[in-house]
Amino acid sequence: MGFRQWLSPSFLFAQLHTIDLAAEADRDLATSKNEADERVVIWKIIALACLCLLLVHYGKYSANLRDLITLLDSTFGAEGAWTRAFRLSEYRELYGYVWWGSVNLLGFLIIPMMAIRFWMKQPLRDFGWQWGDVHLHWRGYLLLSLPIMVFAIIASFGDDFSKHYPFYNQSSRSWLDLLSWEVIYILQFVAVEFFFRGYLVNGLKKQFGSLSIAIMCLPYLMLHFPKLWPESFGAILFGFFLGVLALMSRSIWGGVAVHVSIALTMDIAAMVQTGGLPKHW
Repeated sequence: MGFRQWLSPSFLFAQLHTIDLAAEADRDLATSKNEADERVVIWKIIALACLCLLLVHYGKYSANLRDLITLLDSTFGAEGAWTRAFRLSEYRELYGYVWWGSVNLLGFLIIPMMAIRFWMKQPLRDFGWQWGDVHLHWRGYLLLSLPIMVFAIIASFGDDFSKHYPFYNQSSRSWLDLLSWEVIYILQFVAVEFFFRGYLVNGLKKQFGSLSIAIMCLPYLMLHFPKLWPESFGAILFGFFLGVLALMSRSIWGGVAVHVSIALTMDIAAMVQTGGLPKHW
C-alpha cells in the first residue's frame, strides 16, 4: 500500500465502507435479546463518557490541587505548613501539571478501563489496547504527522508559537524539568488516545459503524478549544483520520506515536527559538 493510495479520497471512503460492513455483520449475528443489551451498553458508554469529560474538564485545574492541599492542611493540623511549602516551591507549576496529567489519566484511561473490564466485561484489546496492525499502516500515520511537524518547525519562528509552547514555562530550566514535563505530556496523550480512539470509537462502532468516528470528533474538537485556533481547527480532520486509522489498525498506539512526535517537535522547536535546551540537570 503506497503513499499515493493513502492520499486518494476513494481509498478513504472504501475504508469507511469496510468499517460499516463489518459493523453490519456484527449486528446481523446478534439476537433480539442481544440487540436490547447492546442498546443498554451504548447508553452506558455515552453516559460514562459524559461523566469522564466533566471530571477532566473541571478537575484538571491546579486550583483544585491548591484547595486539596489546604484541606489536608486543616484536616491533619499542619497549620498551613503544607500550603506554604507548595506556594513557595520552585516546582509549584510542575506539581500543577502533575495534577493535570493525573486527572487526565483518571478520567480518560483508568475509569474507562475499569468500566470495560468490570462493568461491560470485555477485553481491553477490543478497545484498541494492543499493537494490532499499526505496522501495516505506518504510511498513513507518517502522512498524518509529518506535515504538521514541518508546519510546527516553520511556525516556531513566530513569537506567538514560542510563547505558547512548551506549556510548562520552566521546561528549559533543567533536564529534570523538561523530562518530567514530557513524561506527563506523553502519558496524557496515551489517556486521550484511549478515551477517544479506543473507548468511544470501538465502543460505538457496532451500532453506528463509521459514524462512531464522527461522534468521537465532536468532544475531541471541544477538547482543543482552549488552544490556538489553527490547532483547534485542525483537530477536526486530525481526529477523523486518527479514528479511521485506529479502526483499521485495531490499535490506539499509532495515534499515540503521532501525538508524541508532533508534541516533541513543537516543544523542542519552540525551545530552540527561545532559550535553547537545558544546560544542566
